Amino acid sequence: MLTMTDNAVLVIRDLAAQQDVSADGGLRIAADAEAGSLTIELVPEPVRGDQVVDSSGARIFLDSDAAELLNDTSVDAVVDDDGVVQFGFAERG
Repeated sequence: MLTMTDNAVLVIRDLAAQQDVSADGGLRIAADAEAGSLTIELVPEPVRGDQVVDSSGARIFLDSDAAELLNDTSVDAVVDDDGVVQFGFAERG
């Protein structure tokens, strides 16, 4: 199952608060198999069938393809000087 670094927890909670995302909301990660990429967006609630990962109030929703792809990985987040958020994924050892 996907885990979050402490940094990712803080960034996701801050993003959700800044965007007035409801308590049921969070960050949704979906796999786009055709493009070979992931989409990440703030949403008010998970989509039916999403895997929900909750860590200290930071919530990530994974569609089934993303859940499979990101199993046994950890997500990290950094905010650059311009306020741009970047997420990174690393395999857990």
